[in-house]
Amino acid sequence: MTSKERAYLKGLAANVPALYQIGKDGVSENVVKMAADALAARELIKVHVLENSMLGIREAAEELARKTSSQVVIVIGNKFVLYKRSDKNLCEM
Repeated sequence: MTSKERAYLKGLAANVPALYQIGKDGVSENVVKMAADALAARELIKVHVLENSMLGIREAAEELARKTSSQVVIVIGNKFVLYKRSDKNLCEM
């Protein structure tokens, strides 16, 4: 991902609410499934990491990105943004 693409996605993510929370259970299979479904539908999601999480914010972002085959756009504060290009949207171009 180039810096221009990352900057564009950061701008889009500013208006996106956090869809999911990662807490003391960490990146569970349920969170992975819900995030993968949301990425397929939206391409861009924001996730909130709670203070009681056993994982650090960057660790949680990288683990969820790895498990959903997505890319971390930004980690800021206690939130992070993931992006995964959807095949569905490619067909519409």
